[in-house]
Amino acid sequence: MNMRFILILMILAAHLSLSQNLNIGHTTITFNDPTRSGGFGSGGGVGRQIQTEIYYPANTNGENVALANGQWPIIVFGHGFAMNWDAYSNIWNYLVPYGYVMAFPRTESSLFPAPNHLDFGLDLAVVGEQLFAVGQNSSSLFYSKLSEYACVMGHSMGGGAAVLAASQSAVFDCYLGLAPAETNPSAISAAVSLQIPTLILSGSNDGVTPPSQHHLPIYDAIPVECKSFANLIGGGHCYFANTNFNCDFGESASSTGISLSRSEQQNLMYQQIAPWLSYFLNRSCEGFESFIAYPINGISLNSTCPNDLQSVTIIQNGNTLSTSTQGVAYQWFLNNQAIAGATNNSIQVPNNFAGVYQLLVYFDYGCQYSNNILQVNELNPTFSVFPNPASNQIEVEDISCINCNYDIFNLQGQIVQSGMLLPENMNIPCHELSAGTYFLEFNTRTVKLLIER
Repeated sequence: MNMRFILILMILAAHLSLSQNLNIGHTTITFNDPTRSGGFGSGGGVGRQIQTEIYYPANTNGENVALANGQWPIIVFGHGFAMNWDAYSNIWNYLVPYGYVMAFPRTESSLFPAPNHLDFGLDLAVVGEQLFAVGQNSSSLFYSKLSEYACVMGHSMGGGAAVLAASQSAVFDCYLGLAPAETNPSAISAAVSLQIPTLILSGSNDGVTPPSQHHLPIYDAIPVECKSFANLIGGGHCYFANTNFNCDFGESASSTGISLSRSEQQNLMYQQIAPWLSYFLNRSCEGFESFIAYPINGISLNSTCPNDLQSVTIIQNGNTLSTSTQGVAYQWFLNNQAIAGATNNSIQVPNNFAGVYQLLVYFDYGCQYSNNILQVNELNPTFSVFPNPASNQIEVEDISCINCNYDIFNLQGQIVQSGMLLPENMNIPCHELSAGTYFLEFNTRTVKLLIER
């Protein structure tokens, strides 16, 4: 195992272990589609009722407890044929502590009458759209707690319905299918319109929805540039979920040669989906590289996702740092710390501002760090301050100006104090500054300032 892979795994493990400190809260919301009828549940208003069980990151376990601090992406999950949402407690118990809000619509779960696939797909889309709206409601648990990203996910019938949902709504940023089944209307036909990153997991010995008739045709029909098909060798159909009588009965009558246990198949599933979701819902660079570059023993992965990222070079021109690399997003760092608000392809830094600068560029698929800039060229100051180090007040010396504006910057490039010097008073208070290193700037003239406590 090479050192780069070890480093990637260490960074990813650190990210995931921090997330796993989160507990799981639960609430029930009945969403409503006024354009349709039926559904399941009550209290959502006139129209189709879509009762949804929602599990979310919290500081304590419980019903309707507050969400943990942060903004969390959404996963809307579709259940399998004649299966209830609670058959997937293994999945929400694994993913929610990593920082995902998971929503499970309870519609179309009956054996008789047969479920309506189109309605179920529309339900998944409605839940995604309306859950984001709930996040804008100041009286909701989810107010200001949802990130901008969402994925639609499903198993078996729910995996096919999730394709229908993604083809009907632009709310989803990715699609994740677990043994997705062909539906009526056709998920295979609907897959042609998908334009979001896709991951499909398939058990090689699935006799309920044979991969050659269900999973692969859906995968092949999706035209997106980045899609991946993970074949779990020796896996079955129902083992993605917990024990369920209806699914397991169908499996026993149709699948042969399954060599994985339920826990083994689920562990393989977790290893595959965790880094993939980490990138597409949390923009973790290490997650994408881990997913795309390093195979998991027991899974045959076929992926079209590009992995030939451009190199990123910072260009220095005086006090301007920039890059000509075209990305979808940027983040500047100083001394390994992200600089707040520095999210353009260039940054202005003060004179005499020493430090290690670096730029992270996000592409459609993957991220790349730039070269390091060790410091910004220093300009000779034409004034001095006394005392330096200081604690309460400094006096500016060797400068002549009338009503001079000044700024004091910290090492992160943030202005922490501003003011004006008057001819009759060349003193600057500094008693509110914490101990540390700062830079005092008058227009283009800068001097380093030390504060002691």
